[in-house]
Amino acid sequence: MKKCLLAAATLIWSLGSFAQDDCFKKLEDAFTKRGSYTVADEMHRNVIISFFTADGTECVSGKARVENGTIVSIFLQYDDNTYELYDKKFYNAKKQAPTITNGISEMIFTADGEKFRIVFIDKLKPKQKSYKEVQLPDDL
Repeated sequence: MKKCLLAAATLIWSLGSFAQDDCFKKLEDAFTKRGSYTVADEMHRNVIISFFTADGTECVSGKARVENGTIVSIFLQYDDNTYELYDKKFYNAKKQAPTITNGISEMIFTADGEKFRIVFIDKLKPKQKSYKEVQLPDDL
């Protein structure tokens, strides 16, 4: 009986871990809803790189250089806050330098079969203000 309960608990826990939130989907939804400021030609030191795999997405921190509206270099950040150049050749679906629309790059590919998108999180517009609702008194 205890083994059955343990097996059931393990199964439920493992299924729950597969249902983790998609980090890129959350970012994409926020940018779609709120919009983005223009991504200027410069080194952007706070970007999120979302790798797409068969298991889902993995989001890591990094930085990216933008020139003429396209991404020309990418750096991945390590736990000790150091960066390393992502030295693989990357390109968009047309085998050109990837462009940026609404604060997010188009899908980027490598010869190794990796797929990822870069999110310029600092360019996300702030949430719009909403009106404060009032509570009416109970004795009306």
